[in-house]
Amino acid sequence: MKRIIQYDNEFELIVALKKGEHDAYSYLFSKYYNDLVLYGGTIIQNQEVCEDIVQNIFLYIWDNRESIQIKSLKSYLLRAVRNSCFDEIKHYKIVNEHTDFVTRQNTLEINDTEEYILFSELNAKLQEAIEMLPEEEKTTFKMSRIHEMKYQQIAEELQVSVRTVEVRIAKSIKHLKVLLNDFFPFLLFILI
Repeated sequence: MKRIIQYDNEFELIVALKKGEHDAYSYLFSKYYNDLVLYGGTIIQNQEVCEDIVQNIFLYIWDNRESIQIKSLKSYLLRAVRNSCFDEIKHYKIVNEHTDFVTRQNTLEINDTEEYILFSELNAKLQEAIEMLPEEEKTTFKMSRIHEMKYQQIAEELQVSVRTVEVRIAKSIKHLKVLLNDFFPFLLFILI
């Protein structure tokens, strides 16, 4: 097992990170990861989400190591986790508000034969398009839009993060927009 190199101070560690030294990155990760996940847990009570947030921060640091401006690593990391957690909370709030709005909408009323025929054709095309989606997207989309499951329920059943569910839904909607381009104006109420 490779021994992790110790750094005497943050300045040394930041310089080593900017040079792209993997030992510096490993040291940074091993020193702060667990504490940052725990700190995130004081804001969001979901360990998986906190782990995703912290991992994304470390990836961001590595990917931007040459240009990132950090004076105090600990302060930077804590602020990044806090801000990312608040962003995640805002995202959940928007998703929940949208879901509530959609569920409060009245069901579509079909008043005449033309609308009924259009709806039937649209529904048939939609079912065909859904079946053409990649398996993970298809399953997630059906659970959300057909079985009306909440993202959290889907995540638990599929054993993935809520963020993964959101990404899959977004990808499936993007694919369906392409597959059903001719029907897109009529599909907005189904897809979103």
